[in-house]
Amino acid sequence: MISLIAKAGIAALITLGTISATAATASANDFSASVHQARYDNHRGRACSPIAAVQKARAMGLRRAHIGNITPRRVVVDGFSRRGPDRIVFANARGCPLIRR
Repeated sequence: MISLIAKAGIAALITLGTISATAATASANDFSASVHQARYDNHRGRACSPIAAVQKARAMGLRRAHIGNITPRRVVVDGFSRRGPDRIVFANARGCPLIRR
């Protein structure tokens, strides 16, 4: 009887050890995924996103703003101002700095 209880206890310890090892592996994988995501977000943060460029052009008074062209150096947003068709050119860098209106 004691041998049966000892075997059950050992089986329970092995099971608990396996569960904790699985949990530690899962949390380590979550950490590496979050680090990878942070690196990706930092990389994307260096460029002017098309959405940010359109929003900035709309804030500057351009109506029906849409992306006209994207190059590694600039983002061109086309639309209409009070005087007719207009174009705003932003640098393809963080914050979308204005190059030309």
